[in-house]
Amino acid sequence: MDYFRPASERGSVDLGWLQSQHSFSFANYYDPEHMGYSVLRVINQDTVAPAKGFATHSHKDMEIISYVTKGVVEHVDSMGNRYQVPAGDIQVMSAGTGVSHSEFNASDSEPLEFLQIWLKPQQLGLSPAYQQANIQQSQTLTPLVTPDGRDGSLLMKQDAALYRLLLPAHSEFRLEVMKACGYLHVVSGAAKIQQDGRALHHIRPGDGAGFSGDPVVLLTDDYPLEALWFDLPSA
Repeated sequence: MDYFRPASERGSVDLGWLQSQHSFSFANYYDPEHMGYSVLRVINQDTVAPAKGFATHSHKDMEIISYVTKGVVEHVDSMGNRYQVPAGDIQVMSAGTGVSHSEFNASDSEPLEFLQIWLKPQQLGLSPAYQQANIQQSQTLTPLVTPDGRDGSLLMKQDAALYRLLLPAHSEFRLEVMKACGYLHVVSGAAKIQQDGRALHHIRPGDGAGFSGDPVVLLTDDYPLEALWFDLPSA
């Protein structure tokens, strides 16, 4: 393991209607030691109050993924898309040459919780695009967003892949680093990490860890694990 980002050390934002935890530098939170990992630039854990949200704003040359864990995102963009993104769905917006959009909590009574994820694209100046799907877990490690759309995954314009990892309690899983490096972000649950036969960390919700080289072994204890695994190229 060559990078570890504990949840307790993330940047924190409280705007009343928005509670956000930033794994990497973002907006007014800046830390030169945490500017991203490979082409992974942003992981924000956002909680949005009922009927509140992000007013129309613009993006350019970024692959933006929303992973909704509770509630429904109301999405409207300048490409003419107007969709609701419920918990369990994956949304990908390739900003390309430029796109404007808004994101609101569709509920008037319940909070919205989602992960906002940004990756740098492989090329600049590409055409904007929007995708959304509910991808059922078909195996322990299920592809959600890939460069080739394999196994029903959505497309990203980068030589990287995002997987959802689900492990039951009291289980073991061998996680392979397929490209230059990998990054693990814990959504819920906990696990112990081993690499090269050495115990490294006990990871918990919000923790992130970057790896290269030999496979990583995850050992769960009394709780199942839900995590996102990013297979990443060289930066």
